[in-house]
Parts: sequence; structure tokens; C-alpha cells
Amino acid sequence: MTCPDPADFEKLASFYLGRQYDLSNRQLLDHLLMYDAKDLCTHAMCVGMTGSGKTGLCLSLLEEAALDGIPAICVDPKGDLANLMLTFPDLKPEDFQPWLQQSEATRRGITLQEFAQQTATSWAEGLASWGQSPDRIRALKDAAEVSIYTPGSSIGLPLTVLKSFDAPTPEVRADTEALGERITAAVSGLLSLLGMNVDPLTSPEHILIASILRHQWLSGKNVTIGGLIRLIQSPPLDRVGVVDLDTFMPVADRAALAMKLNNLLASPAFASWLEGESLSIQRLLHTADGKPRLSILSISHLSESERMFFVTILLNELVTWMRTQTGTSSLRALFYMDEVAGYFPPVAKPPSKPPMLTLLKQARAFGLGIVLATQNPVDLDYKGLSNIGTWFLGRLQTERDKARVLEGLEGAAGESGTTFDRGAMERILASLGKGVFLMNNVHDDAPVTFQTRWAMSFLAGPLARRQIADLMAEQKQTRRNRLEQAGELVESEAATVARPVVPAGIDELFLESWQSPQADAKRVYRPALLGEGSLHFIRASADLDRWHDTRRILPCTAEGFPDTLWEISQALPPENELLTDPEPGIAFSELPATVGGKSKFRSYKSQFKDFLYRHCTMTLYKCPGLSGYAPGGSTRAEARLHFQQLLREKRDLETEKLRAKYQSKMESLEKKIRTAEDRVRREESQYDQARWSTLVSVGSSILGAFVGGRRGGVATAARGVGRASQQRDDVLRAEQAVELLRDDLRELEHDLQNEIRELAESCDIDHIELESTDIAPRKSDLKTDDIAVLWTPWQVDDAGIAIPLFDTLPAGNSQPDHVG
Repeated sequence: MTCPDPADFEKLASFYLGRQYDLSNRQLLDHLLMYDAKDLCTHAMCVGMTGSGKTGLCLSLLEEAALDGIPAICVDPKGDLANLMLTFPDLKPEDFQPWLQQSEATRRGITLQEFAQQTATSWAEGLASWGQSPDRIRALKDAAEVSIYTPGSSIGLPLTVLKSFDAPTPEVRADTEALGERITAAVSGLLSLLGMNVDPLTSPEHILIASILRHQWLSGKNVTIGGLIRLIQSPPLDRVGVVDLDTFMPVADRAALAMKLNNLLASPAFASWLEGESLSIQRLLHTADGKPRLSILSISHLSESERMFFVTILLNELVTWMRTQTGTSSLRALFYMDEVAGYFPPVAKPPSKPPMLTLLKQARAFGLGIVLATQNPVDLDYKGLSNIGTWFLGRLQTERDKARVLEGLEGAAGESGTTFDRGAMERILASLGKGVFLMNNVHDDAPVTFQTRWAMSFLAGPLARRQIADLMAEQKQTRRNRLEQAGELVESEAATVARPVVPAGIDELFLESWQSPQADAKRVYRPALLGEGSLHFIRASADLDRWHDTRRILPCTAEGFPDTLWEISQALPPENELLTDPEPGIAFSELPATVGGKSKFRSYKSQFKDFLYRHCTMTLYKCPGLSGYAPGGSTRAEARLHFQQLLREKRDLETEKLRAKYQSKMESLEKKIRTAEDRVRREESQYDQARWSTLVSVGSSILGAFVGGRRGGVATAARGVGRASQQRDDVLRAEQAVELLRDDLRELEHDLQNEIRELAESCDIDHIELESTDIAPRKSDLKTDDIAVLWTPWQVDDAGIAIPLFDTLPAGNSQPDHVG
């Protein structure tokens, strides 16, 4: 067995997962296990008991995805996936020491420092034995940003799903079935938090909330949790079905349901659910500048009901995001979930099951690969898992587990139209050892057994809360600094509990808080002007004909506004909710007299319209070498992702063509080699026969000479020696012919690798050059609403630092909000 050459596994769109393994001889083979990235579009399942090596395999898969520029969202119920942050290119003992246990060092009879030295040496040797250098670890660190989110906690990056139940996209709202699934799952998840495991078809509570969400969402309105409480008390409905509202659920019952939800949200123990950034699939997959991310969603600290609620909301958001993407045959992103048992059971129907089934059935068309892992396959819906194309099977604990896996494999084979040998598969499963897996891929001709490679991430086991906090401390501080830089230092904030009076005839709105304030900070409403408009962008050559709604805010100052007031305004993202009433407990700043009255607001509106035409252009992006434009309204980072996916598709298609072109030539050469090897064996056999015949003849001649036999026997023996020599020459010529054919095959393989390398350089997704064109909106179609006073929520701490509790795009940004 030889150490792999990096050139053998650093291949285009292929994941290096290990080496093939000979089960019968218990021997590791030289042949590498390379897995085509596009095969993950048909999803994967990893099954194995504790100690089977399942975690190492799944982390290796995620590492390979990151190296290939594929982002991933990973749900981590135990804390194992946080190991993805433990990548140490220098392989120094001090890198490993913080993640080792003193108790383990004591058990071994050595110091912690000695244990760290041994671990570093072992890890370096293990990686080297699989052909992986420190440079590959460094490339992994540079390829993707790894972040750990902890919903409902500030251990890692806080993440909340409770800010609002946003209305789904128009495409989802137009799909009755998809809308119904999203509503049912959202309501079931919310009620599970209240300890109410109810039937969606018979529960009045479920039906009422579902009816409210349907009414609001069909109108395109987002629903905050606080707003939902008010809507439960006073629903925007007269009837539920054919029954009048009060008969269906009396006022007292609605008040009790609203109070139960309010008590949950008001609980101090639940306050952490209101902290952190809002759930956004796009932000979890990519940084603001388009860099891929591995987002680890750690939920080990949550209760069972909280986990179910969070996973349900996450899966629904993923389905919504998926349906906004263009179709593709190449892998775009991954969703990985460990310990999936319980969220996808065989009989019960928890709220997480419908969106999971939707993803397994539909995500492949959008390049979203679903990878699931479990050590309890008996607790999974094997019929749903028949949608999975690749199975990684390790050691299983019980016969029931094996039976369930075989049922899933048989279903997958039926879905793909391939044959399935249940008996042979059962025998293989019974023979698997630690770190050895069977890969059954419907895209391959036959199953393959392999041993997993050495993971580049240090497998320290499940990380504790303190360790996760230490890992994320730097990222949290960076984000905190960014927030403070976005804030402003104020000498004093003239805040009054009394709400200032807005000039007559002017609309007044309130921006919803999207972040929770820091401890001991006060919340203050500060006034701003709100401008809303609709822009129409047309460019025939880019196949663009799109309307875009935009909202911009301009903070009010005591000194008044400059002549070019809207040029310092900020774009307000569409997910920010505008309320008609203030949130409770927030003081008000004064409304400056310089804001003026109704006539001045007409001037603001005129200036706003002129600003939109002159400055709110839409940027279109092109990539040399690729046809077409990125979708209108894309940011530079989004355009880069668009062209990266196009290049990935081109790369995968051209790679398949190359391999197909060379495959026929290689098969022809391999056939000739087998024929030539058969000839060598025949010639060797004939040579052996001639040699033994000659030896016998020579022996007989010598014996005859001693006993006075005929002399002709010596001549016969001599001729036999000549024939044997000729046969030996034939063997040498046959062997030379085989070697020449093998040289041709090696040259062919070398040519293939060179062409693949050239293709990789021409389709390099990391070095895309973009060309941009700005187009103005059509002036005759431009529409604007009346300018309103908008109260924006801020926090002011003891040091006088004022930080907004809402999101905006940078000041002076002339790019319209994202469309698409």
C-alpha cells in the first residue's frame, strides 16, 4: 500500500473520502474512493452505530464540500460538528492542548503537555499517511468561514426565529399545497413550544392560528409574534370555515390561547430566543461578500420541544429559499443533519416531517443536497428515504437496524430502476469494521467498501458550552465592534415618555425592533423620514423587465436637512416590518421643528422622486466567457455566486464529456492489455513445456550415451534447446507488447488529467471577473408615496453609544434592494 499522491485526489468536482477496502482479506487497497459532488444532488444517508466512524466520515464530506466552494448548513444535536473549527495547519501541540482532557492524560500516566505532543505527532502522521499536507488544512481554512450558531442562547452566535413569521414568496403563496404545508408546519412547531401536540385537522387552536396566517400571508403581510398574539385576540376573520368566529372559538378561549403564548414570550428563561440575527438561509450559506460558509446550528442545549420548533422553522425556510433558486444539475449547497431520528419517524407525523419530505423529493432539481446521519435507522421513515441515492453504511447495532437499512436500500433501488441483491448486501453489512463503510450509490455500477480517510478537523468529541463560547469569542467580538462602529456617540439623548405630535396630515409609522438591547441599555424611538417608491427597470438585451419597490429612511436632525437630503438616506430591507402602533416600553426623542409641515413634506416627496431616478440605478453584471447577465437586482456578491454556479455546471458537464471520451479509449486499451497478458501466459506455458521437454530429451541423450545408445538423440536434444530458446524470446516479445500497451494507457491517463487540469483553470470559480452596467429606472413609470414620519428603535448605553435595533443597507447606497 502506497501513500496517495495529492494529484490523485485533488480532482475536479470529486470528494476524497478514503480508500477502497478488501473485506474478504481485511486489507486496505491503493485505489482511492472518489465521490462525484453532483451525486449529492440525489442526497445521502450515513448510518452507523457509536464507534463506527460515522462522525469522521461526515466531517470529511463537509471538508471536501468546503474545499470545492460548496456552502453547508449543519444541524448539530450533540456538539460533534463544532470540531470543524478545530483545523490546525501548523499542527503544533499547543493548538491541540486546549481540546484535550486532563483526565485522559492522567489515565495514560503523562502530563497534559506530553499528551498534546503525542496527539500532534499522531495527527500529523495520520494526515501524511493519507497524503494530506498542512497546506491542505490551510486551504480548507481559507475556503470557507465556519460559524457556530446557538438559537435560544448566546453561547455561540445567537440566532432567532421568533422575530416574525414572514410571508412566503409570491411563488409559494400561489402554490396552494406548498402554502398549506408551510402554514401547518409553522403552527404545529409553535404549538409544540406550548406543550400542545395537537391534530392540525381537529384542534381549534391550530385551525384558528393557521387561518390567521393564511389570511395575512395571502395579503403579503408578515406576522410578528407580538402581532400574532393580538390577532388571536381580535382575528381579521368573521368566520372559520362556515362557522362564525365566536362559535368556533369563543372570546374567552382565544384570550386564554393568546395569554399562554404571551406568557411563554414574556418568560425570562425565554428571553434569549429574542436575541441575535434573524434566520436567513442566504446569510447562513454565504458571507456578505459571497464567501461560502459552513454554518453549524448547535441545538444540544435546547429542550425537545424547542428543538422540534427550531428544526421545523429552519426546514420551512430552507424549502422557501430552495424554491427561489434556478434549476441546476450541479451541487449548489448542502443541508446536513446529524441524529435525524425523531424528526423523520416512520409512523408519527411531527411538524418537521412534511418539509423534510418536500426537500428529499424536490431539492435535487435546485442543486441542494440533503445529507442525513443517524445511529438508529429503525426510527426512520424508510419510504421517504427511498428518495436518497447514496447510502454510507457502517457497523449496525441490531438486526432490526439492518432490516430497516435493507428496506431503504431496496426502495432506493426501485426508485432508480437498478437491481438490488438483498442477500449479498446483508452479508457485507455483517462484515463491516470500525472506520469501514459500504457505499451504495445508485449512480455507480456496484456497491463499494472503503475505509474513511483521516479527517483534517481534530476530532475532539462533543464540545462543551464553554468550549463553543471560546471558539466563537473572536467572531462575536468582531460583530460587536461592527455594530458599535455602525452606531454613533451622542452626548445626551433628549428622550421623553410622551409621544411627540406629528404635523397634521402626515402619516406616522413605527419600525419594528430586529435586535434585543444590551442589558441596562435604554430603548429610544428616534424620528426619520420614510420614502417609498416603485421603479421599473427595462433592458431587452438582458431579458429584464422588472418592477422594484424600494424604501429609504432619512434620520431627522435638529439642524435640518441638506439640499441633497435623500443622498444620505439608507435603504431599508424589505423584511423590516412597519407597525402602526409603537412597541411598549420605548421612550421617544423629540421631533425637530425643522421637519416642517405638509407643504415641506410635498417638497420632500418631489426631491425623493428625483433622487430615485438619478441615483437608484440597477447594476447588471456579466462574466466574460459566459453568456447572459446575472439576474437583475443582484449585488456583486450575488452575481458572483450566480456565475460560479454556471461555471460549476459547465465544469461538471465538460468533465463528464472528457471522461466519456477517454473512457472508450481506455476500455479499448485495457481489453488489448488483457489479450496481450493472455498471450504472455500462453507463451510462458509453451516455454515451460518446451523447457521441460528439452531437459527430458537432454537427460535421455546423456543416459543413452553412457549405455551405448544411438547418437541421434543428442541432435534431437540440441534442436529442443533451440526451440526452448525461441519460446523464451516469444515470451519476452509478448511481455514487451504488454508493457507498451500499459505505457499507452498511462499516457492516456496523463492526457486526461492534463485536460481536466486545463478545464479546472478555465472554470476557476474563485477568480471570476465581473463587468457591470448601470441602468436607470424608466422615468415615466416611476411612482412614489407620500413621505411619512418613521420612528426608528435605538438603544443607548451608559457610555452614550447609540446603536440601531434595526437593519439597513449602508448610507448613500444607490443600489436598489435585492430583487428576486
